[in-house]
Order: sequence, then structure tokens, then C-alpha cells
Amino acid sequence: MREMDQLLALHCAPTLLGIKPANLIRLSSEQIPRLTAAICEYDRLLSAKGIRLEMLCRCSTSALLLVHSPAQLQALLRRPPQRRMLLQAGYPPSGSLSEQLAHLQKRIRSCSAFPHEVGLFLGYPPSDVEAFQRCQGKGCILCGYWKVYSDEERARHTFQRYDDCRDYLCRRVAAGASIPQLLFA
Repeated sequence: MREMDQLLALHCAPTLLGIKPANLIRLSSEQIPRLTAAICEYDRLLSAKGIRLEMLCRCSTSALLLVHSPAQLQALLRRPPQRRMLLQAGYPPSGSLSEQLAHLQKRIRSCSAFPHEVGLFLGYPPSDVEAFQRCQGKGCILCGYWKVYSDEERARHTFQRYDDCRDYLCRRVAAGASIPQLLFA
């Protein structure tokens, strides 16, 4: 599962190392043979470390996964700004994390455009998610892991932490370690 380890290290390192509630990753069956089986196996292995792989949508050639820490994500989505924005987007008012994720899956499948509230699930600042929606993605002051409209210095610091996580995991995987080995070491 070398390819799976490399892709997870590259795209999900901050979540795997515990500093971000979730990452999105699209995996193709061309990259990962037996894709569904690989996702199930990694979900099983990583769940013991509090990391889950949730398939948000699947087509014949790829799957969109939310790699997340349920505990971190649930706490984040209960914060008043996130909760308010999710309610405005039609999410269940007293929904559990599984209900929120089911609603996100439904929104991804039914919306003509990708639902912007996904940024809340990924830990982006609510003010930046709101500004992105209001400005239609234009006029940001910094573009990195997300489009930043306020608190540029904090965003730069966060981006650097995410880069450090990615660099660390990518180096370790390139040296032969697997993601499960690294998380259980």
C-alpha cells in the first residue's frame, strides 16, 4: 500500500498528526488498485488512533474521502460560529457528527457547485469561509491551504505548521515507513 501511504502523507499529514480536524483527498482507482478495500483497511487500522476515513462520494474511477478525527471535528462543529453557518446551510440543528457528515455527503451529491461550508469541516476560520462565499473566491489577501481574507499572520503560521507535518510524514514514508507504523510508533 505504498501509494496509499504516500498520498495520505502528502494530502492528510496535519490531520494524521493531530493538528487539524480533517483533510479531503480524492483517490483514484488508477492510483490505488482495489480502492474500496484499501480505504476500508486504512479506516480499520487508523481508527484505533482516532482517525477515520469517510467516503463522501464515489464514482467508478475515484472516491472523495474525508480523513478526520471524529473527536476534534465534533468539537469544532459545535462552536457557535460553525454551528450557525451549518444551520444556515440546512444542516440538522442538533445533529450528531454522523448526521452532519451524512448531510455533507448529500450536499456534495446534490449541489451543482461544491458546497463551500466544507471549509468548516476542514478547520478553516469561519470568517474566511463566509468571506469566500460572499466574495465568490475573489479578493483574498493570501492563498494557501484556503483563501484567507483576515488574520494573514495567523494563516501563514498555520500554513507553515501544515507544511512541516507534510514534509515530516513524506520524508518518513519515503524512507520506508507506512502511515500505520508511524502513527503507532
